[in-house]
Amino acid sequence: KQWYQRRVAITAGRDLAKEAGVSINGGQTVVNPWMIIGGVATSVCTKDEIIMPNQAVAGDKIVLTKPLGTQVAVNLHQWMNLGTPSWNIAKDLISEEDVMKGFEDATISMTTLNLAAARLMHKYGAHAATDVTGFGILGHSRNLAEFQTADVDFSIHTLPIFARFTEVCKQLIEKGGRNFKLLQGLSSETSGGLLVCLSGESAEKFVEEMKSDGGKAWIVGDVVPGTKTSRISENPNIIEVTY
Repeated sequence: KQWYQRRVAITAGRDLAKEAGVSINGGQTVVNPWMIIGGVATSVCTKDEIIMPNQAVAGDKIVLTKPLGTQVAVNLHQWMNLGTPSWNIAKDLISEEDVMKGFEDATISMTTLNLAAARLMHKYGAHAATDVTGFGILGHSRNLAEFQTADVDFSIHTLPIFARFTEVCKQLIEKGGRNFKLLQGLSSETSGGLLVCLSGESAEKFVEEMKSDGGKAWIVGDVVPGTKTSRISENPNIIEVTY
């Protein structure tokens, strides 16, 4: 079983690299008690091919290209499989079927490249962008806001979240379980989407084209005059997402 898992993981990595239009060169194998597969990506391009991440202006819209909640999905799935004390709390809040559905949706999201979104950034003249990974949407948007040339803030009013996880996270806190800080925008994401700043008209076209090509994208916020920080609305609009 372990050899099969390794083979599948390596094959999947190769296939996604091919989909991204890149080649895998070199590599090394070492003895380790856990399976670890990693790599580093390098690229050579001209200055005109690089979108600088610091040109957001007041009036821009902020677009997100993948839903939030991968950390919740993976943890719930692991708790359920291992029968942990955390699952003893969570099992009264969500069914095993919903855990499996959320995990499957998160897997689809995590194994989807950001290639289409990156290409549309060029097509529609993105002013700034970052990925959403370990620091959550708020953490990464704060980092991006601090880097802007103009004195602007990022105001996030919408959170697209995998279906059923919003209420589970709220109730986990009430029951004394883990606080993922998902609704505060601080839940870590694995292979998350891109957070992109575009003009209002371009943002709408970006979202429309992403969806028409089978992808996901939402306008989740606004760029407003400010002091180079980011915030989430007190009562953000929650969009429940399924694949």
